[in-house]
Amino acid sequence: MNTKLWVKIFKALGNEGRLKIMKLLFGCGEFTVTDISKEIGLSLKATSKHVIAMDNLGFVKNTGKKGHVYYSIDLSQHTKVKELLKMIF
Repeated sequence: MNTKLWVKIFKALGNEGRLKIMKLLFGCGEFTVTDISKEIGLSLKATSKHVIAMDNLGFVKNTGKKGHVYYSIDLSQHTKVKELLKMIF
C-alpha cells in the first residue's frame, strides 16, 4: 500500500466513533446504521457519516434486506488492516 492510502486508513481508524463501529462490526456481523448508533451511543447522523467514510475506504459492505440497509466488515481488499484489527480487538 502506498503512503497516502495508509494516512487515510489511520485517519479513519484514529476516530473513536469509527473505531467503535469497526469493533462492533468485526465481532458481531451485520447492523443497520440505526442499530450501530444505539450500540455505540452516537447520534444517527454522526454514525451515518462514519459508516459512509468507512464505506468509501472499502472497509464495509452494505446489503439491502427487507427495506433496510445492513453493514458488515469487508476487509478483503485490506488484509494488512484486517491483521491489525485482529491484534487490537
